[in-house]
Amino acid sequence: MQMKRTLLATILAASSWALGADKDFAGRWDIEVLNEARSRAWWLEVSGVGTPKLKGRFVGAPGGNMDDIPEIAIKSDELRFVFERNYRGKKDAKNRGIYRARFVKGRLEGTFEVEGQPTSKLTWIGRRAAIINDKDDGSWKPGKPVALFNGQDLAGWKAMVAGKELGWEVVDGIMKNKAGANNLVSDRKFWNFDLECEFRLGAGTNGGIGLRGRYEVQVLEDFGRPPGTHSAGALYARIPPSVNASKPAGEWQTYKIRLVGRQVTITFNDKKVIDRGEVEGLTAMANDWNEGVAGPISLQGDHGPVEIRKLVMTPLTK
Repeated sequence: MQMKRTLLATILAASSWALGADKDFAGRWDIEVLNEARSRAWWLEVSGVGTPKLKGRFVGAPGGNMDDIPEIAIKSDELRFVFERNYRGKKDAKNRGIYRARFVKGRLEGTFEVEGQPTSKLTWIGRRAAIINDKDDGSWKPGKPVALFNGQDLAGWKAMVAGKELGWEVVDGIMKNKAGANNLVSDRKFWNFDLECEFRLGAGTNGGIGLRGRYEVQVLEDFGRPPGTHSAGALYARIPPSVNASKPAGEWQTYKIRLVGRQVTITFNDKKVIDRGEVEGLTAMANDWNEGVAGPISLQGDHGPVEIRKLVMTPLTK
Protein backbone atom coordinates (compact mmCIF):
# COMPACT_ATOMS: atom_id res chain seq x y z
CA MET A 1 0.00 0.00 0.00
CA GLN A 2 2.79 2.35 0.96
CA MET A 3 4.54 1.62 -2.37
CA LYS A 4 1.38 2.53 -4.30
CA ARG A 5 1.09 5.80 -2.39
CA THR A 6 4.72 6.61 -3.09
CA LEU A 7 4.28 5.81 -6.78
CA LEU A 8 1.12 7.94 -6.95
CA ALA A 9 2.87 10.82 -5.19
CA THR A 10 5.76 10.56 -7.65
CA ILE A 11 3.40 10.61 -10.64
CA LEU A 12 1.48 13.60 -9.24
CA ALA A 13 4.69 15.47 -8.51
CA ALA A 14 5.97 14.80 -12.02
CA SER A 15 2.66 15.94 -13.53
CA SER A 16 2.70 19.09 -11.41
CA TRP A 17 6.28 19.86 -12.45
CA ALA A 18 5.44 19.30 -16.11
CA LEU A 19 2.42 21.60 -15.87
CA GLY A 20 4.53 24.22 -14.14
CA ALA A 21 7.15 24.00 -16.87
CA ASP A 22 4.47 24.25 -19.56
CA LYS A 23 3.10 27.42 -17.98
CA ASP A 24 6.42 29.12 -18.69
CA PHE A 25 5.21 29.41 -22.30
CA ALA A 26 2.07 31.36 -21.36
CA GLY A 27 1.78 35.05 -22.16
CA ARG A 28 2.71 37.52 -24.86
CA TRP A 29 6.09 37.44 -26.54
CA ASP A 30 7.97 39.95 -28.69
CA ILE A 31 10.14 38.04 -31.13
CA GLU A 32 13.50 39.03 -32.56
CA VAL A 33 14.26 37.09 -35.74
CA LEU A 34 18.03 36.68 -35.83
CA ASN A 35 18.82 35.91 -39.46
CA GLU A 36 15.88 37.29 -41.42
CA ALA A 37 16.90 39.56 -44.30
CA ARG A 38 13.99 42.00 -44.00
CA SER A 39 14.55 42.90 -40.33
CA ARG A 40 11.07 41.83 -39.26
CA ALA A 41 9.93 41.31 -35.70
CA TRP A 42 7.16 38.84 -34.80
CA TRP A 43 4.62 38.56 -31.98
CA LEU A 44 3.17 35.54 -30.19
CA GLU A 45 0.50 34.99 -27.55
CA VAL A 46 -0.03 31.64 -25.82
CA SER A 47 -3.03 31.04 -23.54
CA GLY A 48 -4.93 28.16 -21.97
CA VAL A 49 -1.74 26.35 -20.98
CA GLY A 50 -2.43 23.25 -18.90
CA THR A 51 -6.03 22.98 -20.13
CA PRO A 52 -7.68 21.35 -23.14
CA LYS A 53 -8.11 24.89 -24.52
CA LEU A 54 -4.48 25.64 -25.38
CA LYS A 55 -4.56 28.49 -27.91
CA GLY A 56 -2.21 30.86 -29.65
CA ARG A 57 -2.19 33.99 -31.78
CA PHE A 58 0.67 35.01 -34.03
CA VAL A 59 1.87 37.92 -36.15
CA GLY A 60 4.60 37.08 -38.64
CA ALA A 61 5.52 36.51 -42.24
CA PRO A 62 4.13 35.80 -44.70
CA GLY A 63 0.91 37.77 -44.78
CA GLY A 64 1.35 39.71 -41.58
CA ASN A 65 -2.15 39.27 -40.27
CA MET A 66 -2.82 38.56 -36.59
CA ASP A 67 -3.95 34.94 -36.90
CA ASP A 68 -5.25 32.29 -34.55
CA ILE A 69 -2.80 29.39 -34.56
CA PRO A 70 -4.58 26.34 -36.03
CA GLU A 71 -2.18 23.68 -34.72
CA ILE A 72 -0.40 24.17 -31.38
CA ALA A 73 0.95 21.83 -28.68
CA ILE A 74 3.41 21.70 -25.79
CA LYS A 75 5.19 18.38 -25.42
CA SER A 76 8.46 17.36 -23.77
CA ASP A 77 9.22 20.95 -22.77
CA GLU A 78 8.81 22.19 -26.35
CA LEU A 79 6.23 24.56 -27.79
CA ARG A 80 5.36 23.66 -31.39
CA PHE A 81 2.91 25.41 -33.68
CA VAL A 82 2.18 25.09 -37.37
CA PHE A 83 0.60 27.10 -40.17
CA GLU A 84 -0.18 25.86 -43.65
CA ARG A 85 0.52 28.79 -45.98
CA ASN A 86 2.17 29.87 -49.19
CA TYR A 87 5.61 30.33 -47.64
CA ARG A 88 7.69 30.20 -50.80
CA GLY A 89 5.71 32.58 -53.00
CA LYS A 90 4.68 30.11 -55.70
CA LYS A 91 1.12 30.58 -56.91
CA ASP A 92 -1.43 28.39 -55.14
CA ALA A 93 1.34 26.44 -53.38
CA LYS A 94 0.94 25.70 -49.67
CA ASN A 95 3.58 24.46 -47.26
CA ARG A 96 3.68 23.64 -43.58
CA GLY A 97 5.61 26.23 -41.61
CA ILE A 98 6.80 24.74 -38.33
CA TYR A 99 7.71 26.90 -35.35
CA ARG A 100 9.42 25.37 -32.31
CA ALA A 101 10.60 26.90 -29.04
CA ARG A 102 12.02 25.99 -25.65
CA PHE A 103 11.90 28.11 -22.52
CA VAL A 104 15.50 28.91 -21.55
CA LYS A 105 16.47 31.35 -18.77
CA GLY A 106 13.30 33.39 -18.99
CA ARG A 107 12.99 33.61 -22.76
CA LEU A 108 11.96 31.50 -25.73
CA GLU A 109 14.67 30.13 -27.98
CA GLY A 110 13.06 29.08 -31.20
CA THR A 111 13.38 28.01 -34.81
CA PHE A 112 11.20 28.23 -37.90
CA GLU A 113 11.39 26.00 -40.94
CA VAL A 114 9.27 25.24 -43.97
CA GLU A 115 8.72 21.50 -43.79
CA GLY A 116 11.14 19.65 -46.06
CA GLN A 117 13.13 22.79 -46.89
CA PRO A 118 16.10 23.05 -44.49
CA THR A 119 17.48 26.15 -46.25
CA SER A 120 14.42 28.06 -45.03
CA LYS A 121 15.45 27.73 -41.38
CA LEU A 122 15.40 30.83 -39.17
CA THR A 123 16.26 31.20 -35.51
CA TRP A 124 14.42 33.51 -33.14
CA ILE A 125 14.30 34.73 -29.56
CA GLY A 126 11.06 35.55 -27.77
CA ARG A 127 11.08 37.94 -24.83
CA ARG A 128 8.08 38.71 -22.65
CA ALA A 129 6.25 41.77 -23.92
CA ALA A 130 6.88 44.82 -21.78
CA ILE A 131 4.29 46.01 -19.29
CA ILE A 132 3.61 49.65 -20.19
CA ASN A 133 1.74 51.71 -17.60
CA ASP A 134 1.50 55.09 -19.36
CA LYS A 135 -2.10 56.14 -20.07
CA ASP A 136 -3.51 58.93 -22.20
CA ASP A 137 -5.13 60.51 -19.14
CA GLY A 138 -4.79 64.23 -19.94
CA SER A 139 -1.54 64.68 -18.04
CA TRP A 140 0.80 64.63 -21.07
CA LYS A 141 2.10 67.95 -22.39
CA PRO A 142 3.38 68.71 -25.90
CA GLY A 143 7.08 69.41 -26.32
CA LYS A 144 8.85 71.11 -29.21
CA PRO A 145 7.67 69.87 -32.63
CA VAL A 146 10.22 68.05 -34.79
CA ALA A 147 9.98 68.06 -38.60
CA LEU A 148 10.84 64.52 -39.67
CA PHE A 149 10.78 65.64 -43.31
CA ASN A 150 12.59 68.86 -44.17
CA GLY A 151 11.06 69.28 -47.64
CA GLN A 152 14.45 69.08 -49.33
CA ASP A 153 16.03 65.66 -48.91
CA LEU A 154 15.91 62.39 -46.95
CA ALA A 155 18.14 63.55 -44.10
CA GLY A 156 17.30 61.69 -40.88
CA TRP A 157 16.12 58.51 -42.63
CA LYS A 158 17.79 55.20 -43.38
CA ALA A 159 16.87 51.97 -45.14
CA MET A 160 15.17 49.21 -43.17
CA VAL A 161 16.34 46.40 -45.43
CA ALA A 162 20.12 46.22 -45.81
CA GLY A 163 21.45 45.84 -49.34
CA LYS A 164 18.21 46.90 -51.04
CA GLU A 165 17.98 50.07 -53.14
CA LEU A 166 16.38 52.95 -51.23
CA GLY A 167 13.81 53.78 -53.91
CA TRP A 168 12.77 57.13 -52.36
CA GLU A 169 13.39 60.68 -53.58
CA VAL A 170 12.28 64.26 -52.94
CA VAL A 171 10.73 66.17 -55.84
CA ASP A 172 9.27 69.70 -55.50
CA GLY A 173 9.11 69.42 -51.72
CA ILE A 174 7.38 66.03 -51.74
CA MET A 175 8.85 62.76 -50.48
CA LYS A 176 7.88 59.90 -52.78
CA ASN A 177 8.76 56.26 -53.37
CA LYS A 178 8.84 53.99 -56.35
CA ALA A 179 6.62 50.93 -56.12
CA GLY A 180 8.53 48.14 -54.37
CA ALA A 181 11.00 50.50 -52.70
CA ASN A 182 12.74 49.96 -49.37
CA ASN A 183 11.05 50.84 -46.10
CA LEU A 184 12.43 53.90 -44.31
CA VAL A 185 13.33 54.15 -40.61
CA SER A 186 13.93 57.44 -38.80
CA ASP A 187 17.28 58.01 -37.12
CA ARG A 188 15.54 59.53 -34.11
CA LYS A 189 13.50 57.51 -31.64
CA PHE A 190 10.41 58.56 -29.71
CA TRP A 191 8.20 57.31 -26.89
CA ASN A 192 4.87 59.14 -26.39
CA PHE A 193 3.94 61.61 -29.12
CA ASP A 194 1.57 63.31 -31.52
CA LEU A 195 2.40 62.71 -35.18
CA GLU A 196 0.90 64.68 -38.07
CA CYS A 197 1.23 63.44 -41.64
CA GLU A 198 -0.05 64.80 -44.96
CA PHE A 199 0.03 62.25 -47.76
CA ARG A 200 -1.36 61.49 -51.20
CA LEU A 201 -2.04 58.11 -52.80
CA GLY A 202 -2.40 56.77 -56.29
CA ALA A 203 -5.01 54.22 -57.27
CA GLY A 204 -4.54 50.87 -55.53
CA THR A 205 -1.75 52.09 -53.26
CA ASN A 206 -0.90 50.27 -50.03
CA GLY A 207 1.56 51.63 -47.46
CA GLY A 208 1.94 52.19 -43.73
CA ILE A 209 3.36 54.32 -40.92
CA GLY A 210 5.14 52.40 -38.17
CA LEU A 211 4.86 53.87 -34.65
CA ARG A 212 7.98 53.23 -32.54
CA GLY A 213 8.92 50.91 -35.41
CA ARG A 214 6.33 48.43 -34.05
CA TYR A 215 2.71 49.37 -34.69
CA GLU A 216 1.50 50.06 -38.24
CA VAL A 217 -1.17 52.59 -39.08
CA GLN A 218 -2.51 51.39 -42.41
CA VAL A 219 -2.17 53.67 -45.45
CA LEU A 220 -4.46 52.46 -48.22
CA GLU A 221 -6.39 53.77 -51.20
CA ASP A 222 -9.81 52.38 -50.25
CA PHE A 223 -12.29 55.22 -50.76
CA GLY A 224 -15.88 54.08 -50.33
CA ARG A 225 -15.17 50.63 -48.93
CA PRO A 226 -16.46 49.31 -45.57
CA PRO A 227 -14.03 49.78 -42.64
CA GLY A 228 -12.09 46.84 -41.21
CA THR A 229 -8.82 45.89 -39.56
CA HIS A 230 -6.96 46.27 -42.88
CA SER A 231 -8.60 49.60 -43.83
CA ALA A 232 -6.96 52.99 -44.07
CA GLY A 233 -6.88 54.43 -40.56
CA ALA A 234 -6.69 51.00 -38.92
CA LEU A 235 -4.00 49.82 -36.57
CA TYR A 236 -3.12 47.05 -39.00
CA ALA A 237 -4.83 43.71 -38.30
CA ARG A 238 -5.66 44.82 -34.75
CA ILE A 239 -7.95 47.86 -34.40
CA PRO A 240 -10.42 48.88 -37.14
CA PRO A 241 -11.41 52.51 -37.70
CA SER A 242 -14.97 53.40 -36.70
CA VAL A 243 -15.63 54.75 -40.21
CA ASN A 244 -13.82 54.87 -43.54
CA ALA A 245 -12.65 58.47 -43.79
CA SER A 246 -10.57 57.97 -46.95
CA LYS A 247 -10.64 60.48 -49.79
CA PRO A 248 -10.44 59.45 -53.44
CA ALA A 249 -7.04 58.69 -54.99
CA GLY A 250 -5.05 61.77 -55.91
CA GLU A 251 -6.32 63.99 -53.06
CA TRP A 252 -4.16 65.11 -50.13
CA GLN A 253 -5.12 63.46 -46.84
CA THR A 254 -4.13 63.87 -43.19
CA TYR A 255 -3.40 61.65 -40.24
CA LYS A 256 -3.12 62.96 -36.70
CA ILE A 257 -1.84 60.06 -34.63
CA ARG A 258 -1.39 60.11 -30.86
CA LEU A 259 0.41 57.31 -29.04
CA VAL A 260 0.67 57.21 -25.24
CA GLY A 261 1.85 53.95 -23.75
CA ARG A 262 -0.30 51.35 -25.48
CA GLN A 263 -3.17 53.72 -26.25
CA VAL A 264 -3.49 55.03 -29.80
CA THR A 265 -5.82 57.71 -31.12
CA ILE A 266 -6.13 58.31 -34.86
CA THR A 267 -7.83 61.27 -36.49
CA PHE A 268 -8.14 60.69 -40.23
CA ASN A 269 -9.14 63.62 -42.44
CA ASP A 270 -10.51 65.43 -39.35
CA LYS A 271 -12.58 62.42 -38.22
CA LYS A 272 -11.56 60.58 -35.05
CA VAL A 273 -11.64 56.95 -36.16
CA ILE A 274 -9.84 55.32 -33.19
CA ASP A 275 -10.09 56.78 -29.69
CA ARG A 276 -7.48 55.50 -27.21
CA GLY A 277 -7.54 52.01 -28.68
CA GLU A 278 -5.47 49.50 -26.73
CA VAL A 279 -2.45 48.23 -28.66
CA GLU A 280 -2.01 44.57 -27.72
CA GLY A 281 1.31 44.11 -29.49
CA LEU A 282 3.44 44.22 -32.62
CA THR A 283 2.01 44.36 -36.11
CA ALA A 284 3.41 42.97 -39.35
CA MET A 285 5.47 46.06 -40.18
CA ALA A 286 7.45 45.81 -36.93
CA ASN A 287 11.22 45.93 -37.22
CA ASP A 288 11.94 46.83 -33.58
CA TRP A 289 10.87 44.12 -31.12
CA ASN A 290 11.48 45.85 -27.76
CA GLU A 291 8.16 47.43 -26.78
CA GLY A 292 9.52 48.80 -23.52
CA VAL A 293 11.76 51.52 -24.99
CA ALA A 294 11.51 54.42 -27.43
CA GLY A 295 11.48 53.50 -31.10
CA PRO A 296 11.68 55.07 -34.56
CA ILE A 297 9.04 56.08 -37.06
CA SER A 298 9.02 53.87 -40.15
CA LEU A 299 7.48 54.38 -43.58
CA GLN A 300 6.42 51.49 -45.77
CA GLY A 301 7.68 51.79 -49.32
CA ASP A 302 7.64 48.21 -50.57
CA HIS A 303 4.07 48.29 -51.90
CA GLY A 304 2.50 51.05 -53.99
CA PRO A 305 3.67 54.66 -54.49
CA VAL A 306 3.05 57.12 -51.64
CA GLU A 307 3.70 60.88 -51.54
CA ILE A 308 4.32 62.75 -48.28
CA ARG A 309 4.62 66.52 -47.93
CA LYS A 310 4.42 66.92 -44.14
CA LEU A 311 5.60 64.71 -41.28
CA VAL A 312 5.81 66.47 -37.91
CA MET A 313 6.45 64.79 -34.57
CA THR A 314 5.55 66.42 -31.23
CA PRO A 315 6.97 64.50 -28.25
CA LEU A 316 4.74 64.30 -25.17
CA THR A 317 6.10 64.64 -21.65
CA LYS A 318 4.74 64.93 -18.12
